[in-house]
Amino acid sequence: MKQSDIEGFFATLRAANPLPVTELEYSSVFELLAAVLLSAQATDVGVNKATRRLFPVANTPQKIIDLGLEGLENYIKTIGLYRSKARHLMQTCEILVRQHQGVVPRTREALEALPGVGRKTANVVLNVAFGEATMAVDTHLFRLGNRTGLAPGKTPYEVEMKLLKRIPAQYLVDAHHWLILHGRYVCQARKPLCWQCAVSQYCGFKPQTTADQASAR
Repeated sequence: MKQSDIEGFFATLRAANPLPVTELEYSSVFELLAAVLLSAQATDVGVNKATRRLFPVANTPQKIIDLGLEGLENYIKTIGLYRSKARHLMQTCEILVRQHQGVVPRTREALEALPGVGRKTANVVLNVAFGEATMAVDTHLFRLGNRTGLAPGKTPYEVEMKLLKRIPAQYLVDAHHWLILHGRYVCQARKPLCWQCAVSQYCGFKPQTTADQASAR
């Protein structure tokens, strides 16, 4: 994808959605951290269903600790891998209380030191909560980076570095949201909806036509 195409790509996405936001529901930085930690290998819809039960009862590190591990598990057991996620969230809450006075830290190093918090989760918190121009490369961003030609790479980190380098500065803070939403609803994994894609003219992906598929047989 040429640099001029990248400009048009993001200008189009911004025009359609000037103020993109995460689909995870939260009302504090800690709630965001907890929701993102719970969202690994789970849908935002599924996480929101669980946190709508959990957060009214326990929405601070100390309140999560007070629930106890079994109590926490009961609130999030509808989410995949809930036992390990409950353990990580509990350990994270203990560290937040013990080392950070119950406040979510604002540095990557401190965030990634929390159990269950990897680079992607830290990037989401830094971007969404603190407005930093980070790129949380999930399956959607990895797919789009490679499929569109925007940022081809063999690893999430390689795609992340290329996205940060190639996306114009005025789009960087919101680019993560635009790409996730585009990958979730339009540029889908099995069958991209190219015929209804607003940025197809800038994209390097050429979908197979019926004639192409027939000739390939």
